[in-house]
Amino acid sequence: MNATRPSHEVAVTQALSRFVSAAQWGDIPREVRHEAKRALVNYFAVALAGARDPMIDKAVGVYGRFSAGSYATIIGRDERMDMLNAAALNAMSANVFDFDDTHIPTIIHPTAPIAAALFALAECRPMSGEALLLAFVMGVEVACRIGNAVSPEHYQRGWHITSTCCVFGAAAAVARALELDAMQTGWALGHASGQAGGLVETLGTMSKSVSVGNAARNGMLSALLAKEGLAGPDAPLEGQRGFLAVACTRAETRRITEGLGREWALLSNTYKPYPCGVVLNPVIDACLDLRRDARWTLDEIERVEIVGHPLLRERTDRPHVRTGRESQVSAQHAVAVALARGRAGLAEFSDNAVSDPVLRALGNRLRFIDDPAWPVEAAQVTLVFRSGKRVTHRVLNARGSLAAPLADVELSDKLYELAAYGGSGVAAQPLLDLLWKLDTAPDAAAPMRTARTVS
Repeated sequence: MNATRPSHEVAVTQALSRFVSAAQWGDIPREVRHEAKRALVNYFAVALAGARDPMIDKAVGVYGRFSAGSYATIIGRDERMDMLNAAALNAMSANVFDFDDTHIPTIIHPTAPIAAALFALAECRPMSGEALLLAFVMGVEVACRIGNAVSPEHYQRGWHITSTCCVFGAAAAVARALELDAMQTGWALGHASGQAGGLVETLGTMSKSVSVGNAARNGMLSALLAKEGLAGPDAPLEGQRGFLAVACTRAETRRITEGLGREWALLSNTYKPYPCGVVLNPVIDACLDLRRDARWTLDEIERVEIVGHPLLRERTDRPHVRTGRESQVSAQHAVAVALARGRAGLAEFSDNAVSDPVLRALGNRLRFIDDPAWPVEAAQVTLVFRSGKRVTHRVLNARGSLAAPLADVELSDKLYELAAYGGSGVAAQPLLDLLWKLDTAPDAAAPMRTARTVS
């Protein structure tokens, strides 16, 4: 069967597996190493924010009934579990507020599922900070390269790309951390291929975060099974009925291996200033700027027009949201709360904010204007007043985008803010000290111990 395939579609799984198993820390460019630490600072920030969310409380209760041990930390909590369940719950906590990182080309949120798996493993198996960071870089590379191959059709068909692609990323990361050879790493990817799932229909509900948790848990399980010699298919990605063929009509398979070892996915990763879908960032920026210079009242606004890439409407046209979780992917709510309150933090995307009748009324006045020429990091917001006056603000590079990234100090501030918001009592500064120096740490699990609440 492979003889009829274009050459770039042959042995993609093997190429990725060899790359992951052979990778060394010295192969990773300095800027990629630093970006890995930035991603982990953001990861702990968002996990601490979500750790005591009522929905996470419920999940901890259910998962805890089936825990096979108590040796892995649940970030921001005093419960401990086996590493599979801990990985799932920590990925869920980091994803629950939609405040996690974003790989711009694919809109994958890679760190929550991949880091959660690695830190759970590090608590159960001695590992240096350097080894964890190397494994993390490999996991992100695998997840995002597979995502590149199936985007954008995969998401448009209804697959939640973070959940589907990051099970491969978590499997590759744990395989690298376990020092599996190329064949075993391929088996891990094969096991992951049978567990790739998650639907866009779940956005705005806890089911979305459950599937992100599954990516962490099942990716780790895939590597552990491979380590014990459980074999998988030879071509789980490029096979006739492999992931790529099932995930979209025509995958761009070459994007999986093109530039491998020269172009790095982490350099296209970004960090959110607001707890919502990343396509809303430029819209919120524009609304906050309009609100800052306001010489008008909300009652004067007849409608709000937003111009942006069609993806903006596809992902966020959600009027009449009922919960804070739904509001994280609602342009109607984001526009209304930014214009009305001049803020866009976690409190503005809460159940209380959603119930505000002023915000509901203003959100109903929103109109989308699709323009494929606009990048997803840009948008234009126009306030159309009852008087006929129009006021427009355009944002070409949203705060937190690749062109306007959050600085290291802003990521540290985010961890301070979200650690306080989560109410776990975890001190931010000791955790930051460990994370920014993780590449020289002899024990990769130290941040997890610091992020643990002691009862």
